[in-house]
Amino acid sequence: MVIFLNYKSTEKKIKEMLIKNKSATTLQDVVDVLYESFEKYSWVGIYLVKGDVLVLGPWKGEQVTEHTKISIGKGVCGSAARSGKTEVVNDVSKDNRYLSCFRSTRSEIVIPITKNSRVIGEIDIDSDIPAAFNKTDTKFLEKIADMLCQHI
Repeated sequence: MVIFLNYKSTEKKIKEMLIKNKSATTLQDVVDVLYESFEKYSWVGIYLVKGDVLVLGPWKGEQVTEHTKISIGKGVCGSAARSGKTEVVNDVSKDNRYLSCFRSTRSEIVIPITKNSRVIGEIDIDSDIPAAFNKTDTKFLEKIADMLCQHI
């Protein structure tokens, strides 16, 4: 199945990149690969935890979000940072936690990046497709988050 191969090949590409590349652009490089590898990912960003706030780091999409700083516990991103658990929102219009960024966004997935049982960042991905994220996305992105914890 082509879609499954895309997950595997992208995971391999990111893993190899992280092994070879220890530069300041590593996180941006991962964001770029994720955005370019999956058409359904309309915006990809990494937030970093700074005290009790999530601060937007590298991102890729048509434009930057207005939410460059999010309090822990606020919105879907802040909820994921507080709980340490992946959040999947199939329809952002029906989740009162959703902080609207783009009119075109229909679904969102947020994956915490943890180190020593502490959330240090997260991957935030929006899609213009309703219910775009499935269990394969969740497992794949949780693997990527595990890889990234050594680069934050």
